[in-house]
Parts: sequence; structure tokens; C-alpha cells
Amino acid sequence: MALKGINAYKQGNTKQDIASADPHKLTLLLMQGALDRIAYAKGAMERKEYEAKADYISKAVAIIMHLRDTLDLSVGGETSENMFALYDYMVDRLNSAHFKNDLQMLDEVSSLLSPIRDAWVQIPEAAKQEAYEAQRQKRQAV
Repeated sequence: MALKGINAYKQGNTKQDIASADPHKLTLLLMQGALDRIAYAKGAMERKEYEAKADYISKAVAIIMHLRDTLDLSVGGETSENMFALYDYMVDRLNSAHFKNDLQMLDEVSSLLSPIRDAWVQIPEAAKQEAYEAQRQKRQAV
């Protein structure tokens, strides 16, 4: 019973974070969400809770596909193309991990996504604001 209250509190905080987040923060929340779901899937796999494992992997795949699909390939050039390919690879590995019940594949995806998340955290505030302003001006021009 108490766990429901804790989960409701966490969910409320997440909704509040999302509502007040800038695009940089939203991307960070998505990356962390994918990493969390992969960790939960790993635990479920170890406990042989296959339905939960499938749910967590499915959610991680959806998040990573969203990250992939929101890349602006026309602006990012080779870097964006490489990120697109890397996200595709992560999706493939997660699906393989699901079908093969392979913990190492889950660890591999976490080890690929974690440094991206860590680098994302290190982006200077000035660079975030510059990118946000450029995106805002691009939308206004359309």
C-alpha cells in the first residue's frame, strides 16, 4: 500500500519535471528513462519475470526510437547520422536481448547510452541556450 503512494509521488514529480523542462532537459530525462528501463528489464530477466522484462524492454526501445527519430539530420550532418545509426543498433540489441534473454546485450546498450547521457549533462548552459534560441528562430521562420 505504501509503495503505491511512493510511486504516485514519483510519477507526480516526473510529470512536473516534464512540464517545466526545456528541450535539453527533456532529452536528458528520456536518456535516463531508457537507462532505468534497461536496468529494470535486467532485474526482471534475472528473476525470470518475463512479462515485466518485455514491458521494460519495450519502453526502452520506444524511448530510444524517439531519441533517434527526433534527430535533425539536416543540421547535424555526420554526427547526427552516426547517432541515428547508434540508436538503431541499440534498438536491435535490445530486441535481441529480449528474444535471447541475454543480460550482456542489455549491459552493452547501457554502456553505449550512459556516456551519451553523461556528455549531455556536461553541455555548458550557454551552448544550450544558443541551440534553443536557434531552434526557436527556425520555427518562427517557418
